[in-house]
Amino acid sequence: QVQLVESGGGLVQAGDSLRLSCAASRRTFSRMGWFRQAPGKEREFVARIWWSGGSISYPDSLKGRVTISRDIAKNTIYLQMNSLKPEDTAVYYCAASSRLSGQYDYWGQGTQVTVSS
Repeated sequence: QVQLVESGGGLVQAGDSLRLSCAASRRTFSRMGWFRQAPGKEREFVARIWWSGGSISYPDSLKGRVTISRDIAKNTIYLQMNSLKPEDTAVYYCAASSRLSGQYDYWGQGTQVTVSS
């Protein structure tokens, strides 16, 4: 059973930065990503990284404020978020897939990020 464990969430003020981590129990994935879901809203794509080669993708709405990275030796990905806004408040989920496209197969339990104004 693959496990993804997120950490690094918390309560911050607007303008602050935060780095989330996601540790995978084993590395058999082709891609990993971050998603978020705010109360009453649909889950939203935040960032994706290909494990081999490190190709990265972000939605236009978040480009310039978030950075995804990986540590191959630790089977861990990170999400650096800067200039946080109250609308960034959400539960952030890590996801992984061994497939080249389509839905993600594995999800973490989520970590809460709350940005106060």
